[in-house]
Amino acid sequence: MKPITLPIAELKPALAGLGKVINTRATLPVLQYIKVERTADGWIALTGTDLDRFVTMRLEHPAEGPPATVLLPLDQLVQVVKNCGNGENIEVESNPAASIIRFPLGNETGESKVPFVVPDEFPQTPRLKAEAIPLPSDLRRSLLEAMECASIDSTRYVLNGAFIDTGNPKANYIVGTDGKHLYSANSFALSLKHSVILPSHKFLGWKEFNNDGEWQLKADDKHIQLSTRRWRFISKQIEGTYPNWRQTVPNPAEAKTIITINPGQLDTLIKLIQRMPCHDERLFCIGLEWKDGQFLLLGKDTANEPWLRVPVPDVKATGPEITIFVNRKLLIKALHFGLNTISLMDPCSPLRFHSQGKQMIVMPLRPNGNETQPVATQQPAPVRVPNAPPPATQPQANKLMITTPNSEGPTSNDSKSTLEEAIDMTLQIRDKFTDGFNLIRDLSLKLKCIHREHKTNSREFNSVRSTLRTLQGLKL
Repeated sequence: MKPITLPIAELKPALAGLGKVINTRATLPVLQYIKVERTADGWIALTGTDLDRFVTMRLEHPAEGPPATVLLPLDQLVQVVKNCGNGENIEVESNPAASIIRFPLGNETGESKVPFVVPDEFPQTPRLKAEAIPLPSDLRRSLLEAMECASIDSTRYVLNGAFIDTGNPKANYIVGTDGKHLYSANSFALSLKHSVILPSHKFLGWKEFNNDGEWQLKADDKHIQLSTRRWRFISKQIEGTYPNWRQTVPNPAEAKTIITINPGQLDTLIKLIQRMPCHDERLFCIGLEWKDGQFLLLGKDTANEPWLRVPVPDVKATGPEITIFVNRKLLIKALHFGLNTISLMDPCSPLRFHSQGKQMIVMPLRPNGNETQPVATQQPAPVRVPNAPPPATQPQANKLMITTPNSEGPTSNDSKSTLEEAIDMTLQIRDKFTDGFNLIRDLSLKLKCIHREHKTNSREFNSVRSTLRTLQGLKL
């Protein structure tokens, strides 16, 4: 076969994107491979999969040669590419004996051989026959924000993605929730036949994919596809019925206190929140107070200290005075989304952050850091009639409740059995693991920022050093 030429400048970002879906420890060996394919038209495409998701990247320019397919292991291809320059090319080909990677080696050409894998063993990429739907930038942003609010709990898999609700054809909603807070955005109208749940995946938030032009969406009964100019992401939809999320949204007409923050001050407010003392390392409690015409943030280092009150300038509010407590991580997330208006009913009712068709619903905390719970109302004892048949049970609708980390709903006044206490302990352990995952995610984002700053500083330093060398070479 004629070798397939791959430019390093395009191959490096391609391997980075494909690596987000390929599992190099997959039990099925072929899932550790990349499919390199040259079509009859000369286009070269690279595909990786984990069986549930398929990611394909097409190179910029077609090449000459007949159709050909080569399967190469990701880790070995990455190792070869890492030692090549951006202006260089590698060639790949295969025969029944082995697959070969040829790369520049000084003035010579080096070879790396890998075991041959029959191309037919690679899983077939699904082909969606639905019509492509262009996604505007604000809808794409809403999808990514909804995924940030989606659950990572595998036991609630139906919540592990962004829900595109087409119940109202003229006003589609993008929804994401983990049961502790809920995000929704509306005013979209997509020509989808039915609602879909797009699973969250780190590839969708990847910078290269988001900067590769407009998104196009396709969906059928089983799969959903997002594509850009060169990239294509295909995933199985999450099966199941999404809970009735609308019941958790408070009625805007019932809001008593409305707090509006200047949009230009959101970044400054976020930095202030991050510097506020925190006495609760589990729920990260912070207070919001509207009093005497001022908007204040409340925080303290330890539970026994009095609250430190820090005024926030350039904030307008209407309605009665109120003090309410909330998880500061969720507060920062809402501000990052640009939700600069906060509607409050009372200290025990959900907070509603909203702006221009987007909203986020968050349950408040108690001042000691525990989350508020709905009050259990005592029901009168039923009147029992002799020989009467038992009352028929009413089917329960699929409902969504924004609950607390340490409870699954209202608690009763009866003493709990040992089994119930054990179940509560497993729920608390689960929530601590979830908090740990969130901390790791925040840490990785900070490390990425530090890495970017380091690279920028290195480039600037190299530029200054190059200028100094040039100046030193000048002769007067």
